[in-house]
Amino acid sequence: MRWILALALALAAGLGSLYGLTGGFTVLTAEAARRQDVARHPRAIPAAEVLAEDGRVLDLGQDLRRDGRVAIVNFFYTRCLSLCLAQGSLTERLQQAIEARGLRDRIRLISISFDARDRAPDLARYAARMGATPGVWQFLSFTRPAQRDAALDLFGITVVPAPLGEFEHNAAFHVVTPDGRLARIFDLDDPGLALSAAESLSAPPTKGAR
Repeated sequence: MRWILALALALAAGLGSLYGLTGGFTVLTAEAARRQDVARHPRAIPAAEVLAEDGRVLDLGQDLRRDGRVAIVNFFYTRCLSLCLAQGSLTERLQQAIEARGLRDRIRLISISFDARDRAPDLARYAARMGATPGVWQFLSFTRPAQRDAALDLFGITVVPAPLGEFEHNAAFHVVTPDGRLARIFDLDDPGLALSAAESLSAPPTKGAR
Protein backbone atom coordinates (compact mmCIF):
# COMPACT_ATOMS: atom_id res chain seq x y z
CA MET A 1 0.00 0.00 0.00
CA ARG A 2 2.85 2.36 0.84
CA TRP A 3 4.49 1.87 -2.54
CA ILE A 4 1.21 2.75 -4.28
CA LEU A 5 1.01 5.95 -2.23
CA ALA A 6 4.66 6.75 -3.00
CA LEU A 7 4.07 6.14 -6.72
CA ALA A 8 1.01 8.39 -6.67
CA LEU A 9 2.94 11.16 -4.93
CA ALA A 10 5.84 10.84 -7.38
CA LEU A 11 3.45 10.96 -10.32
CA ALA A 12 1.72 14.01 -8.89
CA ALA A 13 5.06 15.75 -8.37
CA GLY A 14 6.10 14.94 -11.92
CA LEU A 15 2.86 16.24 -13.35
CA GLY A 16 3.20 19.36 -11.24
CA SER A 17 6.67 20.02 -12.63
CA LEU A 18 5.48 19.37 -16.18
CA TYR A 19 2.53 21.71 -15.64
CA GLY A 20 4.87 24.48 -14.55
CA LEU A 21 7.40 23.94 -17.30
CA THR A 22 4.79 23.82 -20.03
CA GLY A 23 2.73 26.78 -18.87
CA GLY A 24 -0.15 24.63 -17.70
CA PHE A 25 0.24 21.95 -20.37
CA THR A 26 -0.24 24.60 -23.07
CA VAL A 27 3.19 24.05 -24.61
CA LEU A 28 5.13 20.87 -25.14
CA THR A 29 8.34 21.98 -26.89
CA ALA A 30 11.21 24.28 -25.96
CA GLU A 31 10.46 26.58 -28.91
CA ALA A 32 6.77 26.77 -28.05
CA ALA A 33 7.69 27.57 -24.45
CA ARG A 34 10.08 30.28 -25.63
CA ARG A 35 7.39 31.84 -27.82
CA GLN A 36 4.94 31.83 -24.96
CA ASP A 37 7.52 33.49 -22.71
CA VAL A 38 8.17 36.16 -25.36
CA ALA A 39 4.43 36.88 -25.55
CA ARG A 40 4.28 37.25 -21.77
CA HIS A 41 7.54 39.16 -21.42
CA PRO A 42 8.49 41.05 -24.63
CA ARG A 43 12.25 41.33 -25.09
CA ALA A 44 14.12 44.52 -25.97
CA ILE A 45 15.99 44.42 -29.28
CA PRO A 46 19.74 44.90 -28.64
CA ALA A 47 21.82 47.53 -30.40
CA ALA A 48 22.91 46.29 -33.81
CA GLU A 49 24.43 48.24 -36.68
CA VAL A 50 22.69 47.38 -39.94
CA LEU A 51 23.10 48.41 -43.57
CA ALA A 52 19.98 49.34 -45.54
CA GLU A 53 19.37 48.65 -49.21
CA ASP A 54 19.78 52.37 -49.94
CA GLY A 55 23.25 52.40 -48.36
CA ARG A 56 22.33 54.02 -45.05
CA VAL A 57 23.86 52.66 -41.85
CA LEU A 58 21.32 52.39 -39.01
CA ASP A 59 21.06 51.13 -35.47
CA LEU A 60 18.34 48.48 -35.60
CA GLY A 61 16.93 49.14 -32.13
CA GLN A 62 16.89 52.91 -32.57
CA ASP A 63 15.31 52.66 -36.01
CA LEU A 64 12.54 50.41 -34.69
CA ARG A 65 11.73 52.85 -31.91
CA ARG A 66 12.05 55.97 -34.05
CA ASP A 67 9.72 54.69 -36.76
CA GLY A 68 6.73 54.31 -34.47
CA ARG A 69 5.14 51.40 -36.32
CA VAL A 70 4.86 47.74 -35.39
CA ALA A 71 7.35 45.72 -37.45
CA ILE A 72 7.03 42.18 -38.72
CA VAL A 73 10.62 40.97 -38.97
CA ASN A 74 12.14 37.94 -40.66
CA PHE A 75 15.65 36.73 -41.51
CA PHE A 76 17.11 35.54 -44.80
CA TYR A 77 20.08 35.78 -47.14
CA THR A 78 19.93 36.84 -50.77
CA ARG A 79 21.65 33.76 -52.20
CA CYS A 80 19.13 31.36 -50.66
CA LEU A 81 17.17 29.45 -53.30
CA SER A 82 14.71 27.55 -51.13
CA LEU A 83 13.31 28.62 -47.76
CA CYS A 84 14.04 32.32 -48.25
CA LEU A 85 12.15 32.45 -51.52
CA ALA A 86 9.09 30.85 -49.91
CA GLN A 87 9.41 33.25 -46.98
CA GLY A 88 9.77 36.17 -49.39
CA SER A 89 6.61 35.15 -51.22
CA LEU A 90 4.66 35.03 -47.97
CA THR A 91 6.07 38.40 -46.92
CA GLU A 92 5.01 39.85 -50.25
CA ARG A 93 1.47 38.70 -49.47
CA LEU A 94 1.72 40.43 -46.11
CA GLN A 95 2.78 43.59 -47.92
CA GLN A 96 -0.25 43.34 -50.20
CA ALA A 97 -2.53 42.86 -47.18
CA ILE A 98 -1.00 45.83 -45.35
CA GLU A 99 -1.53 48.09 -48.35
CA ALA A 100 -5.02 46.76 -49.13
CA ARG A 101 -6.17 47.28 -45.53
CA GLY A 102 -4.65 50.74 -45.19
CA LEU A 103 -2.19 49.68 -42.50
CA ARG A 104 1.05 51.09 -43.91
CA ASP A 105 1.00 53.88 -41.29
CA ARG A 106 0.81 51.30 -38.52
CA ILE A 107 2.73 48.22 -39.71
CA ARG A 108 5.90 47.69 -41.72
CA LEU A 109 7.96 44.71 -42.85
CA ILE A 110 11.69 44.19 -42.29
CA SER A 111 13.80 41.40 -43.79
CA ILE A 112 17.30 41.16 -42.35
CA SER A 113 20.15 39.23 -43.96
CA PHE A 114 22.54 37.35 -41.70
CA ASP A 115 25.02 36.84 -44.57
CA ALA A 116 28.07 39.11 -44.30
CA ARG A 117 28.37 39.04 -48.11
CA ASP A 118 25.05 40.86 -48.56
CA ARG A 119 25.71 44.54 -49.12
CA ALA A 120 23.44 47.39 -50.17
CA PRO A 121 23.37 46.51 -53.92
CA ASP A 122 22.51 42.88 -53.11
CA LEU A 123 19.69 43.98 -50.83
CA ALA A 124 18.37 46.45 -53.42
CA ARG A 125 18.31 43.78 -56.13
CA TYR A 126 16.53 41.36 -53.82
CA ALA A 127 14.00 43.99 -52.81
CA ALA A 128 13.22 44.63 -56.48
CA ARG A 129 12.93 40.91 -57.09
CA MET A 130 10.42 40.59 -54.25
CA GLY A 131 8.38 43.57 -55.43
CA ALA A 132 9.01 45.47 -52.20
CA THR A 133 7.26 48.81 -51.75
CA PRO A 134 9.60 51.45 -50.25
CA GLY A 135 8.32 52.61 -46.90
CA VAL A 136 6.46 49.35 -46.32
CA TRP A 137 9.08 46.62 -46.75
CA GLN A 138 12.71 47.29 -45.79
CA PHE A 139 15.81 45.14 -46.34
CA LEU A 140 18.80 45.24 -44.02
CA SER A 141 22.01 43.32 -43.31
CA PHE A 142 24.18 43.17 -40.21
CA THR A 143 27.60 44.82 -40.34
CA ARG A 144 29.10 43.50 -37.08
CA PRO A 145 29.29 39.73 -36.42
CA ALA A 146 29.02 39.95 -32.62
CA GLN A 147 25.91 42.13 -32.83
CA ARG A 148 24.44 39.85 -35.51
CA ASP A 149 24.93 36.80 -33.30
CA ALA A 150 23.31 38.53 -30.32
CA ALA A 151 20.31 39.57 -32.39
CA LEU A 152 19.88 36.13 -33.94
CA ASP A 153 20.01 34.58 -30.47
CA LEU A 154 17.30 36.94 -29.21
CA PHE A 155 15.06 36.17 -32.19
CA GLY A 156 15.75 32.43 -31.92
CA ILE A 157 17.32 32.10 -35.38
CA THR A 158 19.89 29.35 -35.85
CA VAL A 159 22.24 29.63 -38.84
CA VAL A 160 24.57 26.80 -39.86
CA PRO A 161 27.02 27.07 -42.80
CA ALA A 162 26.31 24.62 -45.61
CA PRO A 163 28.27 23.61 -48.74
CA LEU A 164 28.64 25.98 -51.69
CA GLY A 165 28.44 29.09 -49.52
CA GLU A 166 24.87 28.45 -48.43
CA PHE A 167 23.27 28.25 -44.98
CA GLU A 168 20.80 26.03 -43.18
CA HIS A 169 18.51 28.14 -41.01
CA ASN A 170 15.09 28.32 -39.44
CA ALA A 171 12.57 31.05 -40.14
CA ALA A 172 9.54 32.73 -38.60
CA PHE A 173 7.60 35.98 -38.51
CA HIS A 174 8.60 38.11 -35.50
CA VAL A 175 6.30 40.91 -34.34
CA VAL A 176 8.17 43.87 -32.80
CA THR A 177 6.34 46.64 -30.94
CA PRO A 178 6.91 50.37 -31.62
CA ASP A 179 9.10 50.61 -28.52
CA GLY A 180 11.50 48.04 -30.00
CA ARG A 181 10.49 44.84 -28.20
CA LEU A 182 10.05 41.37 -29.62
CA ALA A 183 6.48 40.54 -28.61
CA ARG A 184 5.22 37.61 -30.68
CA ILE A 185 6.62 34.85 -32.92
CA PHE A 186 4.67 32.95 -35.59
CA ASP A 187 5.45 30.13 -37.98
CA LEU A 188 5.79 30.97 -41.66
CA ASP A 189 2.51 29.22 -42.39
CA ASP A 190 0.71 31.68 -40.07
CA PRO A 191 1.21 35.06 -41.80
CA GLY A 192 -2.40 35.98 -41.09
CA LEU A 193 -1.89 35.49 -37.37
CA ALA A 194 1.28 37.59 -37.52
CA LEU A 195 -0.59 40.41 -39.23
CA SER A 196 -3.49 40.21 -36.78
CA ALA A 197 -1.08 40.37 -33.84
CA ALA A 198 0.76 43.30 -35.40
CA GLU A 199 -2.51 45.15 -35.96
CA SER A 200 -3.63 44.58 -32.38
CA LEU A 201 -0.30 45.90 -31.08
CA SER A 202 -0.26 48.96 -33.34
CA ALA A 203 -1.71 52.30 -32.41
CA PRO A 204 -4.09 54.12 -34.77
CA PRO A 205 -2.20 56.49 -37.09
CA THR A 206 -1.50 59.93 -35.65
CA LYS A 207 -1.08 63.25 -37.35
CA GLY A 208 2.25 63.41 -39.15
CA ALA A 209 2.63 59.63 -39.51
CA ARG A 210 3.62 58.13 -42.87
